[in-house]
Amino acid sequence: MRRTIAIALCTWMAGSAVALAQSGYVTPKTPWGDPDLQGQYTNKYEAMTPFERPKEFEGRRIEEVTAAELAKAVERRQADTLERAKFFGGDPEGRIGNSAEFRDIYEITKGSRPWFVVDPADGAIPALRPEARARIAAQPRTGSFGNGPFNSHLDFSLWERCITRGIPGSMLPGQYGNSYEIVQAPGVVAIRYEMIHETRVIPLDNRPHANGALRLDMGIARGHWEGDTLVVETTNFKSRSAYRNANPDTLKLVERFKRTGPDRVEWSVTVDDPSTWTRAWTFSMPLTSTDKEPVFEYACHEGNHGITNILSGARAAEREER
Repeated sequence: MRRTIAIALCTWMAGSAVALAQSGYVTPKTPWGDPDLQGQYTNKYEAMTPFERPKEFEGRRIEEVTAAELAKAVERRQADTLERAKFFGGDPEGRIGNSAEFRDIYEITKGSRPWFVVDPADGAIPALRPEARARIAAQPRTGSFGNGPFNSHLDFSLWERCITRGIPGSMLPGQYGNSYEIVQAPGVVAIRYEMIHETRVIPLDNRPHANGALRLDMGIARGHWEGDTLVVETTNFKSRSAYRNANPDTLKLVERFKRTGPDRVEWSVTVDDPSTWTRAWTFSMPLTSTDKEPVFEYACHEGNHGITNILSGARAAEREER
């Protein structure tokens, strides 16, 4: 199923695998013979691509969206994003704006997807199981988008605390910091993420998965090659960073990285957690090679000013209420 959808996507995707295959493109090899995925990449062009099928394409399958329809959609997304940018600074009248120059919002018209979810074919994340809904509802809510309460640093998300965006969140486009670097050596692949300064080291030596007692915020990855495709299976997540509140005991992510051209790697993720969703599901997006936007230092740490100021503001509000 995923193979059929991926081929259909390529009929209108810039730099598509189909077109490159017809032109005789061959994946390069490293000196030790592995497919070469190395380079600096960005996914900023997909920054405003809907994760699930949007209403404008309701009833359509992803392979039915024409290139002309996609072009109009990304033009609208670009216009909407620039209109919202005036309010980044918090001014309800949009007069102040914000330092938007560092945000990846200006090249959305280069986006190549109508939406990300490719399986199921309706572009929708499958339903949560009843027990998963109950489990998620019982979890404490964190994050600064809202009215609190803000009693400690634990009332903020791991992203806001500059700890992690988790997997696959670290590879999904944000407002900025959408640069990545893939580095290879014999028996290992490493992926650097600009936002929150993380690096995943993925062994390719057929070692067994780690014991369930060992858990990391980005999980523990094991990789192997299937032809020219790097397949990465990740398990052993912590509950606090499991993707979309999945069950860390049963969550498995299967990523696939395949070079489809000299400047493009196709990345897909199958989310498999039978105790959270009614079925496994897959999303896909491209990584575009660029040497002009290398990974920069992400100078952020848990004691950043935002958390300090929000907590101090909450204490000041409490004093005024007394």
